[in-house]
Amino acid sequence: MKQARVLKDIEIRKLFKVCELTRHKERNRLIVAFSFFCGLRAIEIANIKVRNVLSPTNDILDLIILDKDQTKGSNRQTVFVNKILKREIARFIAKFPNVIKEKDEFLFKTQKGNFQSQTIQNLFKGLYKLANIEQASSHSGRRTYITKLAENGVAVPIIQKCARHANLATTSRYISVSEDKIFNAVNTINV
Repeated sequence: MKQARVLKDIEIRKLFKVCELTRHKERNRLIVAFSFFCGLRAIEIANIKVRNVLSPTNDILDLIILDKDQTKGSNRQTVFVNKILKREIARFIAKFPNVIKEKDEFLFKTQKGNFQSQTIQNLFKGLYKLANIEQASSHSGRRTYITKLAENGVAVPIIQKCARHANLATTSRYISVSEDKIFNAVNTINV
């Protein structure tokens, strides 16, 4: 099975700029942020509810707890929220304050109801096309997130927890290694 492409920083910035050109720019920015800044899968983005990101007092949570029906597999999942994602959530809530009224509602809705995983996948496909980024998919954000953690020197067992993988081998398959990274690594050895 072909793996999702890992994006470069310049491509990620381009993707966020493209979101600004779309009809639902705030929503699309937040969807992209969930993918790239905490590694959510399309199904998880589609199933995220207001209560997953906001406390009863409307504070943005540091941890997103996804029930087993909101994620892949049959277990509850804990997602760690970084400061950039928190800003994106705050930006979205500021633009759409009515969202916070019903904590059990889905965070992202269409005119026909809540988003489906396929809707998120199609949205990413359209955004990548607009950004002229080829061979990327809705899973590219998740794979980029995991690879960036590795590039920043985060230990693989910690990345495994952030990725919410049961098996360390699965996490290792997500980490992209380029020739430049290998060359830089071998050049760190000296006497």
